[in-house]
Amino acid sequence: MKIFVLSLIFFTLSSVGYAQTPEHKHPTVQEIVDEISEDNIQRIVERLVAFHTRHTLSDTTDPYVGIGAARRWIKREFEDYSRYSGGRLQVAYHRFIAEPQPRIPEPTEIVNVVATLPGTLEDDDERVYVISGHYDSRVSDIMDAESFAPGANDDATGTAVVMELARVMSNYEFDATIVFMAVAGEEQGLVGARQWAADAYRDEMNIHGMITNDIVGNIFGGNDVVDNTRMRVFSEGVNPNATDEELRQIVATGGENDSPSRQLARYVHEIGPLYTTNFDVEMIYRRDRYLRGGDHIPFNELGYPAIRFTEMYENYNWQHQDVRIEEGIQYGDLPEFVDYEYTTNVARINAAVLASLSLAPPPPTNVGIDVSRLEHDTTLRWEHDGSGNLSGFYICIRETTASQWQRKLFVRESGVKFNGEYSYTVKGISKDNYFFGIQAVGDNGLHSVTMFPVPVR
Repeated sequence: MKIFVLSLIFFTLSSVGYAQTPEHKHPTVQEIVDEISEDNIQRIVERLVAFHTRHTLSDTTDPYVGIGAARRWIKREFEDYSRYSGGRLQVAYHRFIAEPQPRIPEPTEIVNVVATLPGTLEDDDERVYVISGHYDSRVSDIMDAESFAPGANDDATGTAVVMELARVMSNYEFDATIVFMAVAGEEQGLVGARQWAADAYRDEMNIHGMITNDIVGNIFGGNDVVDNTRMRVFSEGVNPNATDEELRQIVATGGENDSPSRQLARYVHEIGPLYTTNFDVEMIYRRDRYLRGGDHIPFNELGYPAIRFTEMYENYNWQHQDVRIEEGIQYGDLPEFVDYEYTTNVARINAAVLASLSLAPPPPTNVGIDVSRLEHDTTLRWEHDGSGNLSGFYICIRETTASQWQRKLFVRESGVKFNGEYSYTVKGISKDNYFFGIQAVGDNGLHSVTMFPVPVR
């Protein structure tokens, strides 16, 4: 009898109408991905290394050495990209004074370099997507602002990814706004990203997703494992600043693995590998590496969906180390340890995800599961303003133990709208046994990130 019940459940989910909807490459997204240049990424990394150190507390006036020279060069590069794209990139410094704190002994000016590509529908579609890498570097002593700190992998590679995406994507038009950001002060405590995120929150910026690229260029793990076919995406499950009511709802519905950040990570896992060859995304159910952090965390703390991209295996001999040879072992974050083909694949994942999100319709809002009565069916309700050339919606379904959405049902926009609200009943699939989500689908075939429903009556 037990075997019969399990088979029946499987049949129900796999029956007609609930088959997995295959993902298809979008020609514009593919074109963008194909333009990502490995040579240019290598050029950027090597140029950043040539500044000797990019420590946040290093010299800001020397034309060739220190973080000041580095930020001026990054800004000039962004300005060149803007000029080549007809002035579409808006390039600016984001400056502020960081007050004394454990890793900053006196008031210090921190400068983020920001290039904004406005969305073509910004009057109707105020979505913003942010991508960052940190351009500061360090050695073993976090307060040493003078020693050679090449920071090739940590994080010239992440900065190079951001800059290369800005160069390529500024030649295209997107519905949503994209912010390309090289931030400072990461090694001193996420200082630059924290201030920019706080300012964005104060200005009520409608950030729908943030990706930080940090340590994305090495394939040789310190555990003697070599892996050039995978990268990690870290995403938080439960926001530590969630309200008591939000936490109660998460516990009551079993939504610990369905935060906005985790939905963004699932999107990366779903879309990114479509546009790369022999390169995959490993979802890590953790905000960051064990007890460590990155520039996405200040965004998480403010409630924004934010995730981190990192290589599959880190090598700690080449990270946060003085450059030296000790007992025949080379230490230090040198450019010869960067695998540029690998870094380019990470950049391609970024490009595919950002382009797909920015060309897709905005996600549904006020997504809910009707709990006004007990039933074996599942009734979903949601809203959408109809923008983004909306075609319809995907009803996403997965078992409670599955990490990814397993089935999608496409419903046309016109067929599920009633009295200004959208509603659809999934017959024979119980909310007790499955998780559900909704994606908006455009007439170009691209879809939004999945929105997880809350109980509604």
